[in-house]
Amino acid sequence: MSLLLAGEETQRLKFRKLLPVDFDDWLSFHQDPRSSQFWEGLPENPVSACQQQFARVFERYEKNWGGMNALILKTSGNLIGLCGLLVQNVDGIDELEIGYSILPRYWQKGFATDAAKKCKEFAFKNGLAETLISIIQVDNLPSQKVALNNGMYLDKTTAYRDNQVHIFRIHQSQTFQV
Repeated sequence: MSLLLAGEETQRLKFRKLLPVDFDDWLSFHQDPRSSQFWEGLPENPVSACQQQFARVFERYEKNWGGMNALILKTSGNLIGLCGLLVQNVDGIDELEIGYSILPRYWQKGFATDAAKKCKEFAFKNGLAETLISIIQVDNLPSQKVALNNGMYLDKTTAYRDNQVHIFRIHQSQTFQV
């Protein structure tokens, strides 16, 4: 089964595959220094950072490693973020991560929480994993709040891609059955 949520919806959002034509809309994410303030090792040039991210998304699609879905705001049709289920290797173990990024102008409106909860429900409903994680840089309090709002708990702190990160986790048995 695909790890992508293309075609899924929440009350406010539609999920679809990211497309090359989304590049210009997503570039503003990388142009805002707040978007990368917590993560080391990203290209400083916003265009390069966006190109690198898009290449990684499309590689994941090709290799069936999950991937970020474009989040489309139903009321406007605008791209407001990326969210999805990603196969990640943390401390030598393959895990399924709920990843999310929202364009800064849409922060603090609950979109990341809405999208992350949908990913959790989709993964558990379709038997994709017994547990899910979110990998969050230790100083990124807004993303940690999203993980907590998604029913996750802080499982451990570790190094991931040259960053100190918290691994938030939820077990299927800890959540309601969908």
